[in-house]
Amino acid sequence: MRFIPHTEEERRQMLNLLGIENTDRLFEGIPREVRLNRELQVDGGLSEMELSRHMASLAEVNTGVDKTICFLGAGAYDHYVPSAVKHILSRSEFYTAYTPYQPEISQGVLQSIFEYQSMICLLTGMDVANASMYDGASALAEAALMACASTRRDRVVVARTVHPEYREVVRTYLYGPGIKISEAPYREGLTRAEDAAGLLDQNTAALLVQYPNFFGCIEDLRKLAEAAHSVGALLVVCADPIALGMLKSPGQCGADIVVGEGQPLGIPLSYGGPYLGFLACREKFLRKMPGRIVGQTTDVDGRRAYVLTLQAREQHIRRDKATSNICSNQALCALAATVYLSLVGRHGLRQVAELCLQKTAYARNLLAKLPGYRLPWQSPVFKEFVIETKVAPEIINRELLKHNILGGLDLGRYYPELAGHMLFCVTEKRSRREIDLLADRLGAMS
Repeated sequence: MRFIPHTEEERRQMLNLLGIENTDRLFEGIPREVRLNRELQVDGGLSEMELSRHMASLAEVNTGVDKTICFLGAGAYDHYVPSAVKHILSRSEFYTAYTPYQPEISQGVLQSIFEYQSMICLLTGMDVANASMYDGASALAEAALMACASTRRDRVVVARTVHPEYREVVRTYLYGPGIKISEAPYREGLTRAEDAAGLLDQNTAALLVQYPNFFGCIEDLRKLAEAAHSVGALLVVCADPIALGMLKSPGQCGADIVVGEGQPLGIPLSYGGPYLGFLACREKFLRKMPGRIVGQTTDVDGRRAYVLTLQAREQHIRRDKATSNICSNQALCALAATVYLSLVGRHGLRQVAELCLQKTAYARNLLAKLPGYRLPWQSPVFKEFVIETKVAPEIINRELLKHNILGGLDLGRYYPELAGHMLFCVTEKRSRREIDLLADRLGAMS
């Protein structure tokens, strides 16, 4: 009991109020065989200085991107986060804000969400956007459910060039409702419209693709949209928001619903979360959209005001009519994306995208010239590319780490046919010297 900050008298008073003689009575419902049945084996207390030193030593066991050169991507990216993002997020009125259950009182939070939605619409080329999606994977799964509800069909086609873990999340979400899933193959790192068309039929609700795809290759969305629309299906696009700084928006290419992972927009890697899923769509699908939607209106005095609108959670409307059970509010992550986009602006985002494109092209050409390495495909890429290696990827990454380099992803883990292939990522943070060092170390292993 030495770690509980209550006096013996305080404990006695609480036991008397409960009408029991000792604290053991509180745990009678727990079987004795699963209890610890001994004192905790905890050493004596530490001073604040000793504890701080101890925690620092534990943290140093982890190696992060602040101490290494990162060429690993595959869904989580080492982009530069302007320092102002963290400082603004740390303000108490933002940092402590939670779900605006009484919207009229939460005008500041609602305005920030509205601004976020507006920026997502500009990026994706869609009419409306929501807030509070958990991450890119669950946003894609929610979009699949949304497409089925909108078309009243029970089948989706997912490109194999979509992130493998995203596809697993989609399968998990669609298993309960009994929605069937087919996977479209890839050739030269791309989903061919004719291959996808062969899987689409009158029962297909949507074709799900990634842009750029998991291999970094840039899909031809226009042809894929035509294939989907020819059978009355929707095109759902999972997009990289940084790439949208220079590529045509999915909306311009015929997409109906656009989702993605917002982590590249001012959110650090942070051990994999919390991240930010975004979801936007054309206006005609608005009423099937899950999550929170903030609208702009005027109050009784004619002043601009913001409100939660078309609330689709089961706590707001009848359970059988609900389209969303998204409970946690991702507004702080959405605010980070809003601040980031506000800071870099339209031209800054394009510059970040161009730097990623140029540096990826330099690295790709450099590595392809090394003995023992080759490009399996010649398709245009953005930020990521695939290299075939003679040395096992596991060995390569272990050797690179000795030189403080986080290497690429071993694709054989997800695609058996791509054993001996690696996925490398190059963001705007990588310098020419770092790329040359990667090439030098890889060359030494060939």
